[in-house]
Amino acid sequence: MAAASVALVAGCTAQAAGTGSAGGGGSASPSSSSPAEPSASASDSAEPEASPTADGKAPSSSPTFPTPEPSDSASTGTPASPAVLKDGDENERVRELQARLRQLGVFDRAPTGFYGTMTAGAVKAFQKKQGLPGTGSVDETTWQRLLGASRKPTADELKPSTTNALDAPAPACLTGRVLCISKESRTLAWMIDGKVVSSMDVRFGSENTPTREGTFSVGWKAREWTSTIYHTPMPYAMFFSGGQAVHYSSDFAARGYAGASHGCVNVRDRAKLATLFDQVKVGDKVVVHW
Repeated sequence: MAAASVALVAGCTAQAAGTGSAGGGGSASPSSSSPAEPSASASDSAEPEASPTADGKAPSSSPTFPTPEPSDSASTGTPASPAVLKDGDENERVRELQARLRQLGVFDRAPTGFYGTMTAGAVKAFQKKQGLPGTGSVDETTWQRLLGASRKPTADELKPSTTNALDAPAPACLTGRVLCISKESRTLAWMIDGKVVSSMDVRFGSENTPTREGTFSVGWKAREWTSTIYHTPMPYAMFFSGGQAVHYSSDFAARGYAGASHGCVNVRDRAKLATLFDQVKVGDKVVVHW
């Protein structure tokens, strides 16, 4: 498919699970101003965030929070400092928070570094066990209690290979450089000559706007891209079938499988996808299978 026709439908975004809209990510009519292909600035400009380490693992040092101001509320059990981690935050401090909460059994998924409703619920559960106000946000008191109740996360705890176990790869995944994407296990495995280099959880389109299955190739990449159909961000997009792409989804990071895309393959771990984005080349194989 020519680059121009591919870019005409470059966009898909999140929706509630089990719902969809006509056209999905690959059949809505494009705007006349849609570019034929991403500009150099769109595909090459780096985002203003810390670069992943060489092995793809996040730094494991504990974050330092500001010392809270003295307050009479300390004697009443009310947090004396404002929230230092809260809903909507996305950074390595959140990743460590999630890893520590997971150690304690109140967070049941792999750390993503995104503070969404699931993380807030886990924080509330921890606060309740500690006799603290259940705000769902992390202040200095909550953080210090968490440090005392957990240990420093290892690199593997901060960035486990995936929450979902990988299943057997499709035969087409066993040769060459391949993004091997399984709908059965809801995983993406980056494979080179049959060996798994890295893996991560993924989410697909809804029943009405399904992610297409088959063997494709990466047509083009965009480090920063905004859907031309839904006008929502699609960071680290790797397009492989019309407007369908592998890309980071903050909605997936926040809500998990309670939502769905309009056909794209959503990734919820931004740092891991950033590392993968730099490794994948245009022309690499993409296999979507059950």
